[in-house]
Parts: sequence; structure tokens; C-alpha cells
Amino acid sequence: MIQDIDFLIRLITIGAGLMLIAQFVAGEVRDAIKVPLVAMIVGVIFYLINSAPVLADSARDPWIDLISISVPFSIWLFARNLFERTPDRRITLGVAAALLAGWFLGNFVPATWPLGFFWIHLAALVLIGDLLRVGVFEREDDLVEQRRTVRLWLPLLVAAQAGGVILFEMFEAITGSRGGYPVMQLINTLLILALMLFAGLALLRTDPQLLVETEEAVPHPDEPRQLDLSPSESVLHDRLIAAMAAGAYREPGLTIAGLAEQLDTPEHRLRSLINRRMGYRNFSAFLNHHRIGEAREKLASRDEVDLPVLTIAMDLGYNSLPTFNRAFRGETGTTPSDFRRLAFAENGVSDAEQF
Repeated sequence: MIQDIDFLIRLITIGAGLMLIAQFVAGEVRDAIKVPLVAMIVGVIFYLINSAPVLADSARDPWIDLISISVPFSIWLFARNLFERTPDRRITLGVAAALLAGWFLGNFVPATWPLGFFWIHLAALVLIGDLLRVGVFEREDDLVEQRRTVRLWLPLLVAAQAGGVILFEMFEAITGSRGGYPVMQLINTLLILALMLFAGLALLRTDPQLLVETEEAVPHPDEPRQLDLSPSESVLHDRLIAAMAAGAYREPGLTIAGLAEQLDTPEHRLRSLINRRMGYRNFSAFLNHHRIGEAREKLASRDEVDLPVLTIAMDLGYNSLPTFNRAFRGETGTTPSDFRRLAFAENGVSDAEQF
């Protein structure tokens, strides 16, 4: 009886998933979000088929298993792109390769089945942990209010649901009781249905800006007359620009809460000004605009040609050279060292032409 109810709910969940796929494919969701989102739903559908007790082992084909185990990876990639924290391509490929290796060992090298099984599940737990880190612990940097809300419920729901499933499957593998808890299987299926319906409804009702627009508006931090500011916003804008001109952005570990305290203004007002009026979606992007601007001046300066790049990075408030390099490349498309070399090469050509 319980297995029949479980099977019926799985069918309903699969139908809901197919409807969501149709909605997202037909919509204007950007590809960086659409592809992992659709892959996530497809993976959930295949997981429901692959783990159905009624189907026993008849549906547990290695290729179905491959799609079903991709769910944590797709969720991780979707959330990372939604939060504009796209992982490095090498990291993405490395994670995919690790999951493929675990799947291959578990399905085609029988002697190593436990290794492949636990390998996949531990990798999935690492992805969920990283999602929590990016979604919750980096939430302070986010200036888009609706996305800040999503950063609370999405990682927590995923951690609760996917993490629970992974730990339960590991428990079944250790105890050798796979499929021996039909009530738990039914609860798991109900939770997947609830999560899919809730997440689908929440995403469809989310501001399209989060799913469609990808590029930040071009900021105009130095010209208040170019911005549609209220009188109070204009005053706050002037104080903000004055603080930046005085080098407030050089403070290591500066947060928007800390900057709001310096300006003696509520954090939400400062957040709204920088996001809605000046066009920045992340506070780190706002800081990098000022920090990298000064870095370019220092790197192209003849008076500071011997100043080490690391010293420049630390003077500007970065906590490490790799962090500075990533920020600089994101703003200019090149590394600080290459930028300095090209700046002096261009100056040399100009001097020679004048001579």
C-alpha cells in the first residue's frame, strides 16, 4: 500500500517537473541559469525513477543512474550562476570529472562499488556545503534585495532535502537495508514534491531581473546629476563619493555594514543607493571599481614601477594576491603584471614617436 502511494506521488512529481521544464525552456531565462536548472529537474525525475521501490532493480540502468547523480552538481551550478558566483571553469570540470569517476567505479568496476558509491555521495555533500557557504555566508555582499531572500531559503532547503537524501542513502548502504524503509521512501518522495513545487513557484514569481538580466548597469558614481536621486539620496550619494575619494575603499575587509556605519546611515538606504541608483549588484563590484581604478594608475605610474604587485594589492585592501588578480582580471581582462608591461610598452612607443 505504501509503495503504491509512493509510486503515485512520484508520477505526480515527475509531471510537475515536466511542466516546470516547459515553463523555463519557453521563457527568457538566461542560458547560464536555464541549462543547469533544466538539468537539475531532469536529474530529479531520473532519480525518482531510479530509486522507485516498485520498479525494484529494473529501472536502475547505469545511464539513468548517471543522470540522477548529477542533481547536486546541477543545483550547485544553478545556484552559483544565480548568485553571480560562477565557479572557475577548471573547478567545474574537476567536479564533473570526480562525479563521473565515482559513477564509473560504482557501475562498471563491481569490486570497487562501495568506493564509487561513497565517492559520489561525499562529493555531493561537498557541493552542498559550498552552496551553503556561497548562498548564506556571502549574502552580505549581495545588493539585490530579492536575491538576498533567495540566498536564505534556497541553500537551506537544498541542504535539508538533498543532504538528507544523501545521508539516508549512505545509511542504507552501510546497513545493507536498501529499500527496507518504505515509509522513509514515501517521506522522501513527498519532500521532493514539496521542494519542487515550492522552488518552482518561488522562482516563477521572482523578479525577472534575477533570471534574465546578466550584465550590471553601467555605473555613474561621480555624477549625481546623471542619477535619478531624491534629495536625501543626493546627500547620501555626495557623502559616499567623498568617502571613496578619501580612500575608504582601501580598508581591508570593508563590508557594506561597516561603510554604512562610517556614513552614519541605515544599511538598507546605502544598499538601495548603490544597487538601484548606481547600478551595482554586489558590494564587492562597487569596491573593485574604485580599487582597480587606483591599481591601474599605480601600475602605469613610472614613479611606482618598482612597487611590487603584492604591495599594491595589500594597500588597496585585498587580503591576498590571488584575490586581487581575480578582481583585476574581471575588471580589465588581463593580469596586473601584464597590464603594467603593456602600459609601459605603449608609453615607450609614444615616446619614440614623439622623438
